[in-house]
Amino acid sequence: MAKSPTARATAPDAVWLSRGRHLGSGAEESVRQRLTGLKDDGEIDDHLEYDAPRDDVERHAFEARWRVADEVVVRARLTIGPPGDTDDAREWVLVAEADQPWDLDWPSPAAMFWPEDASWDHDMVPGLRLRESNALPAEDKDLKRLLKDCGRNTWSIHIVVHEAMTPDQRGRRPLAPLMPASLRHRIVEHRAAPDQYRIVNWALYDLGVRVPRGGAVVLPGAPPRPGYEDQDFTVRSVFLDGSEPKELIDAVVRYAALPRPLAPWSEQAVAELRDDWHLYTVDEARALVAQYSEALEAMTKSRDLYREAAERAHEALAAFREGSAAPAVPAAREEPRKRGGFSLRALTKPLERVGGGAKLLRPTGSDAPAHDTDASDASDASDAENGGPSNSGSESGSSERGTP
Repeated sequence: MAKSPTARATAPDAVWLSRGRHLGSGAEESVRQRLTGLKDDGEIDDHLEYDAPRDDVERHAFEARWRVADEVVVRARLTIGPPGDTDDAREWVLVAEADQPWDLDWPSPAAMFWPEDASWDHDMVPGLRLRESNALPAEDKDLKRLLKDCGRNTWSIHIVVHEAMTPDQRGRRPLAPLMPASLRHRIVEHRAAPDQYRIVNWALYDLGVRVPRGGAVVLPGAPPRPGYEDQDFTVRSVFLDGSEPKELIDAVVRYAALPRPLAPWSEQAVAELRDDWHLYTVDEARALVAQYSEALEAMTKSRDLYREAAERAHEALAAFREGSAAPAVPAAREEPRKRGGFSLRALTKPLERVGGGAKLLRPTGSDAPAHDTDASDASDASDAENGGPSNSGSESGSSERGTP
């Protein structure tokens, strides 16, 4: 029986995620200047930067906190990796989380960290830009390879637009700036020329979707998002005249609302944002100190209880070992003491302590001392009844003591 694939965790609805590449130098300085300017203008509450190496890879991290829509707090973390082996491109990962589900009309976290004129908006697939319209390659194999890579190696939302006729200057403008603010830096727009209609659909065959003539389609991604149906995200016509493509915007917004399976890198980014956060407010720092104090107190108490239990266990073990080393012959058991009457055991017990109890021990089956005592008692009784030696001895003694 074939095993079903393991379902991936999906991104929380309060999380915003993006990923890209920065070309050239000065990535950290660009972010630093942007955050400093926003802090001075009161657009953000605070920001922080530090080194965040992982798996022996040097990385630099920036954290920022700001508020949107009636004091909703947003915490965001941007991580910039080292330059690549083949070029100077540096991969960056940006994750933000709000105190409530994310609203697409909120400002894009990318715009809070990156300046408008920096070269940070390159997609993970080489040759593609996030804020531009990207013409599809003229070669068939290159076109198919590109669209295949877009489904595998990116977190962005990819849309393919077919131009029914060659557009004018207004029609060549990218569509991403017309989208809601939080989607503008997560969209990669592909433009297919009028004569590429058949070729582009041939390339899209493996993805299970088609683009209408003069229309657009939102690609499903790999793996496809749960609930994706190609007919729900296919737009019959897009007018490239500079007007707002409402039908296409609606399709992209509905696609962004679908559950997003987390890739390993995105899952790690969310975990680092939550577990390795550094930019605390004064109240958050105090609460954190109190939490640590309670945890330390609980650990100390648990340690003391463990130590006490260990000492008791050692004492019990020592007592057990001493009991195991006792002589093979068991000590004589004490009989319950009788309140009124003679007890032979009460008479011999002091003698055992003086002379050594081991000498008075006898095998279990030996009753010789008891029989001797009983015989002596019986003989005394017989003499008493017959006026025997006991009484005559006594009288004789008396007579003798009475004779002068």
